[in-house]
Amino acid sequence: MCSNIFLKIHALLYQNFFQKFKNQTTPTLKMAKTYHSGMVKKSILIKSSRDKVWKKVSNIAGLPEWLIHVKKTVYLSKTKRGVGAIRNITFDDGNQIEEHVVAWDNKKSFSYIAVTGLPLRVYHATVSIQSQTIKSTRVTWQSYLNSKKMTKQQFEEFVSFMGSFYQASLKNLKSKLEK
Repeated sequence: MCSNIFLKIHALLYQNFFQKFKNQTTPTLKMAKTYHSGMVKKSILIKSSRDKVWKKVSNIAGLPEWLIHVKKTVYLSKTKRGVGAIRNITFDDGNQIEEHVVAWDNKKSFSYIAVTGLPLRVYHATVSIQSQTIKSTRVTWQSYLNSKKMTKQQFEEFVSFMGSFYQASLKNLKSKLEK
């Protein structure tokens, strides 16, 4: 029940956040807009085998199964796993993000870049897994971000949003795998 309320609150924050960037044609703040860089890193321990966790997170078109607010994910490439795989993610609000897998270390990690759909010039993320015991695995999701021109406050809000998005999605992944 608590998790359900959390997801509803997060959905409202998500919709409000992206509306700010979509509808912003005139600056609401008289602050200088410039480029900003930052990182987001979230991690969670899941009571599940490394193989089971890897199977779920490495299915790059299976995001609707655990990533919050995702309506659908489709392949844009013939490659389905590994370097060169390309996916298009459609979120509940209609926003779409195209991502390309750029590194793949089987059963350990993969990295991807977003090429469209975010208020960023650069988005590079890595999802990695590490066995803690035979029946528990740590999943870490981290990214480097470099913004399009925006105020420092807007960038800080975006980084905060991404952190809460990662954390809520990882909690959802945990609940799916620990059933």
